[in-house]
Amino acid sequence: FIQEKLWLIGEETDDFYAVLANASALLWLELPDVNWAGFYLYKNGRLVLGPFQGKPAVAEILLGKGVCGTAAKELSTQVVEDVHSCCNHIACDFNTASEIVVPILSNDRLIGVIDIDSPVAARFDQEDRSGLEIAASIIGKFYRA
Repeated sequence: FIQEKLWLIGEETDDFYAVLANASALLWLELPDVNWAGFYLYKNGRLVLGPFQGKPAVAEILLGKGVCGTAAKELSTQVVEDVHSCCNHIACDFNTASEIVVPILSNDRLIGVIDIDSPVAARFDQEDRSGLEIAASIIGKFYRA
C-alpha cells in the first residue's frame, strides 16, 4: 500500500525534495506507533537532515555515528529494538524506544537514509524492514543528480 502511494508521489514531480516531503508525511500517517519519520541526505561526507515529521532532530550526522550514520557507512539496514541499550544511538526524543534506518541508493550510490523511530520497544519487524527497503528502492529511483 505504501509502495503504491510512493510511486504516485514520485510521479507528481521531478523535485526530489518534494518527493521526500510527501514520503515522510505518508510514512508518518501510515505506520502505526511511530513518533518520527523522515530522511537524512548524504552531502559532503555527512548526513544532513531532510524532510521529516516529528520533533526537531539533529541537523547533521557523521558517517558511522549513531544508527543513521552506521546504516549509511555500512550501506545496510539497522534495526534497534531498544535504543536505550544501544551505545551508538543519538537521542532526539527521549520517548523513542526503537528505531529502524534504511539506506537509500541511486545507481549503487548512497543518497541518504530513511529513519523511523517508535515509542514502542521492538516495534520494527521483518515485514517493516522488507517494506521500508522496498520504499527506499522506490525513492532512490526518483533521485536526479
